[in-house]
Amino acid sequence: MNENRNLILALALCMIVWLGWLVLGDRVVPTSAPQSTKVVNGKPRPVNEPKTATITPANAPAQSLPAALAASPRLRVATPSLAGSIALKGARFDDLVLVRHSTTIDRNSPPVRLLSPAGAPGAYFADFGWIGQGVAVPDANSLWTASAPQLTPGRPVTLSWSNPTGQRFELVVSIDDGYLFTVRQRVANGAAAPVQLRPYGLVSRATKSIDPSTWTNHVGPVAFLGGKADYGIDWKTLDQDGPQKLDSNGGWLGFGDKYWLTALAPAGNGSIATSFRTGQAGGYQADYANEPVQVAPGQVATTTTRLFAGAKEKAWLDRYEDEGITKLSKAIDWGWFEWFMRPIFSLLIWLYGVVGNFGLAIICLTLIVKAIMFPIANKQFRSMAGMRKVQPKMKALQERYKDDKPKLQQEMLKLYQTEKINPAAGCLPILIQIPIFYALYKTLLISVEMRHKPFALWIHDLSAPDPLTPVNLFGFLHFTPPHMLAIGVLPILFGLTMWVQQKLNPQPMDPAQQQIFALMPVVMTVVFAPFAAGLQLYYVVNNLLTIAQQWFLLRKYSDDTPAPATTVAAR
Repeated sequence: MNENRNLILALALCMIVWLGWLVLGDRVVPTSAPQSTKVVNGKPRPVNEPKTATITPANAPAQSLPAALAASPRLRVATPSLAGSIALKGARFDDLVLVRHSTTIDRNSPPVRLLSPAGAPGAYFADFGWIGQGVAVPDANSLWTASAPQLTPGRPVTLSWSNPTGQRFELVVSIDDGYLFTVRQRVANGAAAPVQLRPYGLVSRATKSIDPSTWTNHVGPVAFLGGKADYGIDWKTLDQDGPQKLDSNGGWLGFGDKYWLTALAPAGNGSIATSFRTGQAGGYQADYANEPVQVAPGQVATTTTRLFAGAKEKAWLDRYEDEGITKLSKAIDWGWFEWFMRPIFSLLIWLYGVVGNFGLAIICLTLIVKAIMFPIANKQFRSMAGMRKVQPKMKALQERYKDDKPKLQQEMLKLYQTEKINPAAGCLPILIQIPIFYALYKTLLISVEMRHKPFALWIHDLSAPDPLTPVNLFGFLHFTPPHMLAIGVLPILFGLTMWVQQKLNPQPMDPAQQQIFALMPVVMTVVFAPFAAGLQLYYVVNNLLTIAQQWFLLRKYSDDTPAPATTVAAR
């Protein structure tokens, strides 16, 4: 009767865990979609400009990308990392693809598109301009003149526009071989009277990111302002609470996807007014405005802003930090264990450079971590071996004092003291390893460097779940299983190795706990199914190494002759 009750309790608990994971899993621990980030193809909803700017983006009707690009003459952009163009109508940065990152793993897949013009699907762009009272400033319909037909690294291009009252506005644009534009906004006052102008910049996007935002990885509005990173503003905040404003001395702000970032970083530590907001026609915007400047007759005023538009590759983010963009690497949501994740991340990338395969780099990283943690594992398994040795004595005590719980606890304490066993010794190493394993998990989760990287055999993308699943007979049945049920080979191996680990561990004395532990490999197999194959590979290799450690250490610390139960019973 008690066994049936315990079995029902165990099944109910596992079912609660499973159903809770299905409902809350993507919110608590983000998993990987079957395909990596794709270009959004929804209807555009251009953003109205903020009150700090007087330019209004063209509310053009929905049109194809080629038609939207053809609506303006363009300055071509060509670098080893970026390709696209800048619209001369409005001087808008609205056409950019990441040439080193493809949309899918298909050989003929187009590059990831980051920026698109207003009116096109997934409109997303950056603008720079001026606010002025009593002076004509360029707007979204102003046609700029370019000093050259193409922008390339080391060859800046000047965009110029003049108003009828004698003011000449210029954008001197340069670009490096990575993801950074440098924009110098210049205004020359050729009139007889001074003018007051306020430079600004903005990033506008018509839709939310298709990547989910969770407590472990922030996606959406992101900034480093007022001396700290801000991940507290999300799409819902802007929709419900309205504009979020902050005055800061320097910093940067923009929008981050899981792997991509578009951010504005005014040069220096001058005072800026920043805001995140939604537009009346929908969409989202990040903007800043510098302090007003007085431009006397015959004088020139200049301000400089950097525009990052690209992949959140740690090497580039660190380089731009060294070049003066404060804490740009905070665009990666490192989380609580940043102090540990950064060296782990750097080690992983270094290993990839050495072995040339990201899957092998993950295996090497797992080996290194296991080697570092071996002294802790040594202590843990010594305690486990001791617990296994005295299990017959513990069972005998439970039988003898089953009706006297206080006496049972007293006798078990004496047994631990006699055998020099600390039952909590096996728990402490596990607690120490939790932040390490979480840091490794987070490192693999946020790494754009792992995106679309193959391993071997059927694993062609370590950032996507294992595609080979028995649910459709490993592809012989032509249907795609539901996302949470597409249990691949790696999750199955994870469940099997977890089961073997449990068999090597001391078994719980409580039958209900035994039944729960017996079902956990099945539950965890389902839970791990939608994770990235890189994470699955890490945990499978980690389990295999743990099994080898258990086998070796338990043989080392166990004499293979458990103490007979009669020894205790005779007391």
